[in-house]
Amino acid sequence: MPDRRRPSIAARIGAMGQNRIGALILLLATVAAIVWANVADGSYTSFWETHLSIGIGDLHLEFTLHALVNDALMAIFFFTVGLEVRREFAIGELTSWSRAMVPVIASIAGLVVPALLFVTIAAPSGHAGAWGVVISTDTAFLVGALALVGPRVPGRLRIFLLALAVVDDIGALSIIALVYTDTFSPLPLLVAAAGLAGVYFTRYLRSGRGPVYATLAVIVWLAFLASGVHPTLAGVAIALLVPVYRPNRRDVEHALELARTFRQSPNTEYARAAANSLRESISINERLQSAYAPYVAYVILPLFALANAGVVVDGEILAGALQSSLTWGIVVGLVTGKFVGIFGSTALMKSLRLGEFGPGLTLDRIAGGAALSGIGFTISLFIIDLAIDDATAQNEARAGVLAASVIAFAVATVVFRVSDAVHPEIETGRTLVRPVDSTRDHTYGPDDARYTIVEYGDFQCPFCLKASGSIPEVQRELGDDLRYVWRHAPLTAQHPNALAGAEASEAAALQGRFFEFERALFADQEHQLPSDIVRIADQLGLDVEKFERDLESGEVTGRVRDDMLDAEAMGITSVPTFFVNGRRHVGPFDAQSLIRALRTAPQPEPQLQPRAEPRS
Repeated sequence: MPDRRRPSIAARIGAMGQNRIGALILLLATVAAIVWANVADGSYTSFWETHLSIGIGDLHLEFTLHALVNDALMAIFFFTVGLEVRREFAIGELTSWSRAMVPVIASIAGLVVPALLFVTIAAPSGHAGAWGVVISTDTAFLVGALALVGPRVPGRLRIFLLALAVVDDIGALSIIALVYTDTFSPLPLLVAAAGLAGVYFTRYLRSGRGPVYATLAVIVWLAFLASGVHPTLAGVAIALLVPVYRPNRRDVEHALELARTFRQSPNTEYARAAANSLRESISINERLQSAYAPYVAYVILPLFALANAGVVVDGEILAGALQSSLTWGIVVGLVTGKFVGIFGSTALMKSLRLGEFGPGLTLDRIAGGAALSGIGFTISLFIIDLAIDDATAQNEARAGVLAASVIAFAVATVVFRVSDAVHPEIETGRTLVRPVDSTRDHTYGPDDARYTIVEYGDFQCPFCLKASGSIPEVQRELGDDLRYVWRHAPLTAQHPNALAGAEASEAAALQGRFFEFERALFADQEHQLPSDIVRIADQLGLDVEKFERDLESGEVTGRVRDDMLDAEAMGITSVPTFFVNGRRHVGPFDAQSLIRALRTAPQPEPQLQPRAEPRS
């Protein structure tokens, strides 16, 4: 029987759970701030205006608690944003223009349209210059809200929204630097530039990088503060210089060797060496993201909300907000502007067949994501503090941000519920969501064959090994009437090397040797460590240097991830899973059962495409 364990993409549930908890804590902090400001407005204001002095002798800095949160702690938040931006451009969704085109254009439209609507509506208030309040989506709330109310299979929508949020953050940070910097002194920026150069070259130190990074980060932050450029941008500048890379095979092998040495001779020295080697095999960027993410989600952002979301709500203020063009400019800009900009641009791209839309990224799902993007909490509140001086206007603006976030969440919830009703999960799982394309898929057999089998599998799964033995018998029986297609659904939670094997097969495919590599992996499922994979490539006569380079490429990882997202979109929870003539096969997968299923299944429409690589 097939392996019923979840495919690796389901491991994201844990991460989504963390996002959900972070969003709930942020929401509780927001509610606490509003309650505190209304129950004891005087104590709320006076507490956050408490002055602190930090320093020694004549060297000291003076902050209010509010400034400490907004200028210092938020620099760490923006640092994590910068790390994510750097990662996406290096090895993530934004490495390929065809893949990045849709979220990039949607994000730009989602910046421009809200700003135009805001300026048009808020002009009478005299605060049209605060248009930056409506440009940015709150990534933390966006991801948390998607986990709470998103569609049943949010994989591709989540990736689309995260890529969109990265571009959105770049735009927001650029606008903060260019538009909302009041005073500017160039000399301290020379010190910052020297510090940033030091950050870049720190990667070449053999040890002790952590203290050096920390010291230089403080120097750069102080230099930004002295220059007049908002010091939170120091976090972004530093993050963009932190190296990011996929784990190198040799580093992984070295870590494994040290771990084996420690197992044979346990002692402190070997334990430290093994731990250091394992840590160093992961890029500094990803290590820092993992280290800081809990503090940002559970401490920094809730503290920011507590310090900035304290809107005084009484009859007079509500009446003023309801009549304020500033408030309505923010509500319309965030709720309507974000939706029109993001959904309108993606709908236009889809109709013109521009960019790459994968299965599951339908217009109704994008509509829900576009509505959810109207939650402009963190950076919106941040820019209010920079762009508006009048206390009454700040209250009206904060009320607008909170109202817009609630409305956006409610609208998105309705859209997602309707979307799930229109596209029931059970029906989606019965039909192959991505048609076979011989220019993309790994196929054996003619494209005009009467019958097509698509298999989602895992090279370390014993049931997939059994199924792979059935396919040749089906091919002998049906001959040129059969087209066979392999797609990836690795179960990394149970098979630690399954994802590496899938990516290695794609690297081999770039040299035209996918099926040979597939057979070699199935022939020895117990030995698929990085050294084993390279040994297989060498035995097959591949260009090993090119093979190793391709293993670290975005093209290879993206290809495997696309298959995994297809599997998630169809609710595939076991492998092997077969689709016979586009319909999901239920039952045994021995050769005779598959042949009977093929002969009794409805015939698909023939697709005349160039013949793909043969499976000899």
